Amino acid sequence: MCGIVGIAVRDQSLDVGALCRMRDTMAHRGPDDQGVWSSSDRRVGLGHRRLAILDLSPNGHQPMLSSDSAACITFNGEIYNYLELRDELRGRGYTFRTESDTEVLLAAYAEWGTDLLQHLNGMFAFAIYDVRRRILFIARDRAGEKPLFYSKRGDTLLFASELKALMAAPGFEKRIDVTALNQYFAFGYVPGGQSMLQGVHKLPAAHALTFEIDTAQLKVWRYWILPHPPTNGQPLSESRCEELADELTGLLRDAVRRQMIADVTVGILLSGGVDSSLVTAMAASVSSRPVKTFTVSFPGHGAYDEAPFARLVASHFGTEHHELVAEPTTIDLLPRLAAQYDEPMADSSMLPTYLVSRLIRRDATVALGGDGGDELFGGYPHHSWLQRQDRYRRFIPGVLRRAVGRTATLVLPLGLRGRNWIIGFSSDVPRSIATLNTFFDPLSRSRLLSPVWEQLGENGSSPECSKEALIAKAGSSLQQATRADFLTYLPDDILVKVDRASMLTSLEVRAPLLDYRIIEFAFGHLPDSLRATASARKIVLRLLARRLLPAQFDATRKQGFSIPLARWFKGEWGRYMESILADASPDIFDRPMIGRLIEGQKRGFSNSHRLFSIVMFELWRRTYDVAL
Repeated sequence: MCGIVGIAVRDQSLDVGALCRMRDTMAHRGPDDQGVWSSSDRRVGLGHRRLAILDLSPNGHQPMLSSDSAACITFNGEIYNYLELRDELRGRGYTFRTESDTEVLLAAYAEWGTDLLQHLNGMFAFAIYDVRRRILFIARDRAGEKPLFYSKRGDTLLFASELKALMAAPGFEKRIDVTALNQYFAFGYVPGGQSMLQGVHKLPAAHALTFEIDTAQLKVWRYWILPHPPTNGQPLSESRCEELADELTGLLRDAVRRQMIADVTVGILLSGGVDSSLVTAMAASVSSRPVKTFTVSFPGHGAYDEAPFARLVASHFGTEHHELVAEPTTIDLLPRLAAQYDEPMADSSMLPTYLVSRLIRRDATVALGGDGGDELFGGYPHHSWLQRQDRYRRFIPGVLRRAVGRTATLVLPLGLRGRNWIIGFSSDVPRSIATLNTFFDPLSRSRLLSPVWEQLGENGSSPECSKEALIAKAGSSLQQATRADFLTYLPDDILVKVDRASMLTSLEVRAPLLDYRIIEFAFGHLPDSLRATASARKIVLRLLARRLLPAQFDATRKQGFSIPLARWFKGEWGRYMESILADASPDIFDRPMIGRLIEGQKRGFSNSHRLFSIVMFELWRRTYDVAL
């Protein structure tokens, strides 16, 4: 895990000093080494901050030049099948002077060009400059575990692992993109290729780009797509269910085995849920020594305290277990996390994710987590609820449902539990999926953002429309919902949260469930009946849990790392958040609307996460002095 940065210019000489300053805004991503390289004509410069994981010697230094000086790479991530690739490339005549996966990437590019992406199993964002062809090639992994921002301004291309590195470029203008602002207050994150800053883009997951130095031509393309879902035919026999569970067990065990390869200590992020517990089970089965497990506890907070469940799993597998007791005093972390997250992020579980990352970093440099299980195997409540909706839609006319939805939007107060579900039920399945978990619906966004709403013109409801457009019309409601979650919520919220929180502590987090073979198995081979139904979720994972986890383990729980935000809002957290909200920019926000949200929260409505989203936006805007 590292930080990468680069500049490519067409008609001028690059400023290497500026490149180094951009690179060093990401020192937390790579405290072990730093490097910079520029082409002989000073048209391309690459920078790197290194967190040493494989080949800890100076041989792993980056940016790395190929042995024939034909290409140079700066690379963030891990290639889990690099040993097999190295053997294959050796058979094709290549030699290697290091034990790193970085050098394997250079040889793979020499052999296959941009088609090397089809050969990779890993999490990555890398840039390779082809010296002879004068082309910069940049790519991001299939699930979007590793970040990559870029900005083309005139004939210059800038790119970096984190947005703060681009903002450190000389003369970089920082202005809010109001379309992205609208997206953020719909979903709590900025989705897809958009960025909160004008002129900046994220390279989407499973995409690559090339930039031709001589023409300044930029090309972006998708190199991998989710497989088509299987047809839901006759019910599966018990033996077929067991066969599919066996296949998944083998895939997961192999993914964990590959991802435990490192020249540093590896630990497990153990929340006590089924996903991380299965990762722990696999790690224990492939390791020759007790694995290290880590969790965060919230004593006195009931369902939010995962410690007893994590402790049960750790004891069963004889792990070396560590717990961190977290208290509400961690509120002082908010400004620091707002600065770290580059763009505003409304997911409050960034706090326990950061806390457990900080705990793990004392004893390990790499951690395996359970991310991806919900999106792949139908683990969210709405995956079942949508299927129950399917039944109700058959009996309730669309005209009546739409009328109820319009009435709910106008009459029911924001924060009333179930409001979004009623509004979602009024539409067809794709629209329902796009609206179920929004922070602010179009009407409430138009009120909250009334000072800037006219700038959006007719695109005021575009967040929902954009998400709806991603959902394949064919397939069941479950297939549509899990695809939407995989393409939006996972890469733009969950994986961003984990990457930024862990890298702030210089910890590398890996996700075995996001091995692309498991992704393709879940989406292309598993029928709905083994993912989620109207009454059960993660069905195939529960089959594995019954086989592998202790008998007392409750595989139906759904919690994960989270905080009791609503309860904390009543104390110091609430006072701090209100102080930030009191000074929210009147050029962006309608302050009376914010006041109504606060009052609703105090009266028992569920607005704490909405208020948190505004607070994190304001802290981010002030930290980076971003203008409207």
